[in-house]
Amino acid sequence: MKHIAQMTLTELAAYISSYLQQKNMPVVLVGGACVSIYCHNKYQTSDLDFVEKYYTKRSDLKAALAELGFEEQNRYFVRPDVQYFLEFPAGPLAIGDSPVRQLHELKTDLGVLALLTAQDCVRDRLSAFYHWRDKQALQQAIWVAQFNPIDLDFLREWSQAEAMLDKFEIFLVELQKAQES
Repeated sequence: MKHIAQMTLTELAAYISSYLQQKNMPVVLVGGACVSIYCHNKYQTSDLDFVEKYYTKRSDLKAALAELGFEEQNRYFVRPDVQYFLEFPAGPLAIGDSPVRQLHELKTDLGVLALLTAQDCVRDRLSAFYHWRDKQALQQAIWVAQFNPIDLDFLREWSQAEAMLDKFEIFLVELQKAQES
């Protein structure tokens, strides 16, 4: 097996996900690491955000990750020889008020990674743009949409329910520009 310090973001995420699954602590990768995977590393991140599928005592999570050499520092788990740090934001697994109903599984040589679908990754990033005016999140949504099939009608309906059609139109214009360049 590849040494943990040499693992790519995707390999490390799959390794951690599979390891925690074996410990009956299933997690789902969310956030910027999903963006990085879906846009083939056009976006770079230094952290892996996992949301627990079910409640796990922090002490149990801490003990499991310690077996892999990660120690808790503030709210992160770090290992000196690994370039990525781990974070476990509180659940539930949702985008805004909408629960996540479908996951994507990515099989690697180091395990199976459960992560948001590309569609939900775009929604997650758009949510940050809509509610916090995060322009970097808008760019991330565009990158994911460029590299993956996305249901724009679904996104329009969701954006309307969020009362954000005006910002969805900005996303469409910027996506069109990106696809033309």
